[in-house]
Order: sequence, then C-alpha cells, then structure tokens
Amino acid sequence: MSFLTGRTAIVTGSTSGIGLAYARALAAQGATVVINGFGEAGAIEAIRAELGGLYDPADMTRPAEIAAMVERAVAATGSVDIVVNNAGVQHVAPIADFPVERFDAIIAIVMSSAWHLIRAALPRMRERGWGRIISTGSAHSLVASPNKSAYIMAKHGLAGLTKTVALECARDNVTCNLVSPGYVWTPLVENQIPDTMRARGLTREQVVDDVLLAAQPTKRFVTPEEVAALGVFLCREEARSITGANLPVDGGWTAA
Repeated sequence: MSFLTGRTAIVTGSTSGIGLAYARALAAQGATVVINGFGEAGAIEAIRAELGGLYDPADMTRPAEIAAMVERAVAATGSVDIVVNNAGVQHVAPIADFPVERFDAIIAIVMSSAWHLIRAALPRMRERGWGRIISTGSAHSLVASPNKSAYIMAKHGLAGLTKTVALECARDNVTCNLVSPGYVWTPLVENQIPDTMRARGLTREQVVDDVLLAAQPTKRFVTPEEVAALGVFLCREEARSITGANLPVDGGWTAA
C-alpha cells in the first residue's frame, strides 16, 4: 500500500506543467487527486482517467467556486487532506506600462486563490487531524527581477501566507510549506519569452541564455518532476516538523 492511500489531494493548475507533475506524483503514492485547470476537454479527461481521480473546473479568480470545489471533493471522497496551490499566470512589462487587468489577474490567481483554498480546506484537515498544504512559490518569492512586479509581489505574498498558516496550525498536525523552483520549462515560462523579448529588446536565444538561465549556476532548467518530488516528501510523516519553510529548488539561484 502506498503511503497516501486514503488521502485526497486538490492540485490547482494541474492540467500541465508543475501542477500535472504534482498530480502524477501524488497519485503514484495512492492519493485520490482532484485536478483543476484549463485546457481542451478531451485532454483533461485523458489526464483524469490516467490518474483515476476527479476534475473540478473551479475558476481560481472566484472565491465561491474555490470553496465549492473543496465541498465537492469532500462529498466525492470524504476528505481533503492535501492542498497544492499551483495555479499561476504571468505577464512581463515595466510597472509604468503594466496593464491593470493583468495585475489583478496575477494577484487573484497566484496569491489570493491560495488564501481562499487554504481557508476552505483547513477545517476539513483539522477534523481529520492531518493535513499538508504546499504552495508553488518561485525563486521570485526570495529575489526580484525587473518587469515582473505583479508576479514577484504575489510570490512574496505566498511566502508570508505560508509562514502565517504554519504558525496557526502548528499543533494540528497540519504543515504548510512553499516549494520555490527556479526556471522550470513549462508553458508559463515559454509563454513569457515573447514579452521579455519585447521588453528588453532581445532575441529568443538571448532571453533563454542571458535572462532565464543567467541566475541559475547549474545552467539548466529545473524539471517539474524535481519540484513534485519535494512536495511528495513533504507529505510523509518524516516531514511533519518541516512547516513554514520556503524551500528553493532553483539550481543555486538564491545561494548567491
């Protein structure tokens, strides 16, 4: 029997990239996984079927839908034991030119949705006397880069939220941690390359070599599976004393 058999995990932004790696890694350890995110209906159903779990279409910009997702998961499986706050969007532009609607979307999806999901799921974890809350941070939860004001603000906010929740549930056998990767080759990263090219007047190759990987001493992208593996470890009983932590998986980026 795998060590997460009988546990239910909600993973937001899990139809691709890091979130999908989390979903697969948790399902491989026996968890029933509720995936959430955008994509073509057939592709999403294929992922759901592969994992043997559930799909919930909740919009991460709508608090009522986030709360309803938790209740649907409880109704279907009996519990919500693990939450992975992974939904994310990005936009790259100088702050003076940053579209307000893109700022609002990044704050809502990256930061506020995590607050709402934790708020809805934590009582269920306390009822069961066990829980694991994991949020996908970023090296940008620790350091800044130009032209990403909204994203960096949101990721720094997740770091503060993680610490606060960890303290509030320290005696409830519920941990709360932030896993902060450097650049991971995902659609989110790939899609910001054209914006960075425009903002900095660079070629695609220059963006990859001189911007994305400039700060990572390993000079390679982190893989989604590496990020997910740390998240799975945080769900083990051996990790019960790791809480309130911001754990970099960044190829040495924040070591300097």
